[in-house]
Amino acid sequence: MKVSQARDAYEALHASFGWRVPTSFNMAEACCRRWAARRRCATQTAVIEDGPGRPPRAYSYGTLAEEACRLSHALRLLGVRRGDRVAIVLPQRFETAVAYMAVLQMGAVAMPLSQLFGPEALEYRLQDSAAVVALVDEATGPAVLQVRGRCPALRHVVGLTGAFDTDVVDWPHARPGMRKQFELVHTLADDPAVLIYTSGTTGNPKGALIPHRALIGNLTGFVCSQNWFGFDPERPQSGSDAVFWSPADWAWTGGLMDALLPTLYFGRPIVAWSGRFAPEVAFELMQRHGVTHTFLFPTALKAMMKAFPEPRRHYRLRLRAIMSAGEAVGDAVFDYCRQQLGVTVNEMFGQTEINYVVGNCALMWPAKPGSMGKAYPGHRVAVIDEAGQECPVGVPGEVAVHRRDVHGDLDPIFFLGYWNNEAATRAKFTGDPLDSWCRTGDMAVRDEDGYLWYQGRADDVFKAAGYRIGPSEIENCLVKHPAVANAAVVPKPDEQRGALVKAYVVLAPDHAQRRALCVDPAREFDAPLVAELQAHVKGRLAPYEYPKEIEFIDALPMTTTGKVQRRVLRLQEEERYRQRQSSLAPSERA
Repeated sequence: MKVSQARDAYEALHASFGWRVPTSFNMAEACCRRWAARRRCATQTAVIEDGPGRPPRAYSYGTLAEEACRLSHALRLLGVRRGDRVAIVLPQRFETAVAYMAVLQMGAVAMPLSQLFGPEALEYRLQDSAAVVALVDEATGPAVLQVRGRCPALRHVVGLTGAFDTDVVDWPHARPGMRKQFELVHTLADDPAVLIYTSGTTGNPKGALIPHRALIGNLTGFVCSQNWFGFDPERPQSGSDAVFWSPADWAWTGGLMDALLPTLYFGRPIVAWSGRFAPEVAFELMQRHGVTHTFLFPTALKAMMKAFPEPRRHYRLRLRAIMSAGEAVGDAVFDYCRQQLGVTVNEMFGQTEINYVVGNCALMWPAKPGSMGKAYPGHRVAVIDEAGQECPVGVPGEVAVHRRDVHGDLDPIFFLGYWNNEAATRAKFTGDPLDSWCRTGDMAVRDEDGYLWYQGRADDVFKAAGYRIGPSEIENCLVKHPAVANAAVVPKPDEQRGALVKAYVVLAPDHAQRRALCVDPAREFDAPLVAELQAHVKGRLAPYEYPKEIEFIDALPMTTTGKVQRRVLRLQEEERYRQRQSSLAPSERA
């Protein structure tokens, strides 16, 4: 299909789509209770739990509902009431799905916290949210107990896998005494459901309060990005053998709103893997469980590409869709997915506050390699300038989503606001939050077909010698070289040019081993490879874009959601510059 023809079909779909958001809506009812109430659906698998050193185990929708009801009764006995925040500090496992359903059906607010958080990160979020209960397991519980004394609102810590301390409620011991039925608390679609803290790249993390209706707003993006057409939510098992898995932590928007909840909404099974991610683990897991749909970060896909250039020679895969987000995939990974995995990867863009708003759908409109895609049906998206005006085609600007769709109706995807931070909420919008653009802080260019091309975070784009530099294009070019596993590009302060283009490079495993064997790596390995990589970029991009300096490192700084923290590297370069300046004589300083 030609892009022009696809555009006509896309525009017709986008123009005709309208939201149907009921006044009353509850995520737990939509994702669990309604399936458990139907005899045929209740026995179908909801969660397949798997992990290192133990056999997989499947749990049905009926079991999920019963266990959630038992836990809801226990939480009520512990004093949890409507609107209270309940921290869920758990990895991917069956008990985590139970915890979400239990909290949501009570009308309480689920607050996911990553198992990777240290004491300081946990303490800030528990204090700021005034969470009253924390649900943990034996791995995450000790860190919570370490800060509990400094979190006055936190009344109870519940060990869902057992008591590992005298101050922890032993849920397996209390569980048999709890009833298997719980009356759903009536919630409005606009009522708060989830409190997720942003990554906090600048300042303290902000808590984004997500309403129950946001799940409805996510569905067009999920359906499109997962090629999930033909699924009838009222008849979930009719002719479908779809199985979902993603390594995305269920404590983050990508794992919760893009994986766990929408999969359960459609009555399908999701694999819960509690071990660490590795390329061979990912392929083995997808083969073992017949995974058909997945969400994989670009960093994960890059690692899989480098480790298994021809994966179908080693694994029997049933993949039908791959969604990717967090960073630009780039055409090297795009081609790998299409040629070696047999799937056209659907890139997606969104953020905690307004998730699943832009992306691709290989079945409905053609993907352009490297593009973020176009606005999913129901969302009105534009690239705007600093004054809030839409940018012309080809002019970089900030990606923004309008509070109202093309029909003038409120878009259900939007968050309610930042927790106890009205100023930050107002700053997110160009004007009235109910009738204005919501800024994402991400830069992009729109082409004549309506596709958006990611340019980086607003604070990632920089100027070098007067040229505007978007790091993602250079990073993508570097990753195409066989010696490069991953790369991050940042500005290095320079007296003459203002900044130089600098690349931090993680070597592919075989090249890293060769470097380790060198007696003098800087002379024998680094200098020749730097020249080779610079020539590699020069031959493919504009002359001003090639990295003037390349530094090899073992790993890039990453957020827990899999995004490269370029800001960390940029601050490092700025600090090095200050140190260089302070060591110079006054007459030599810039």
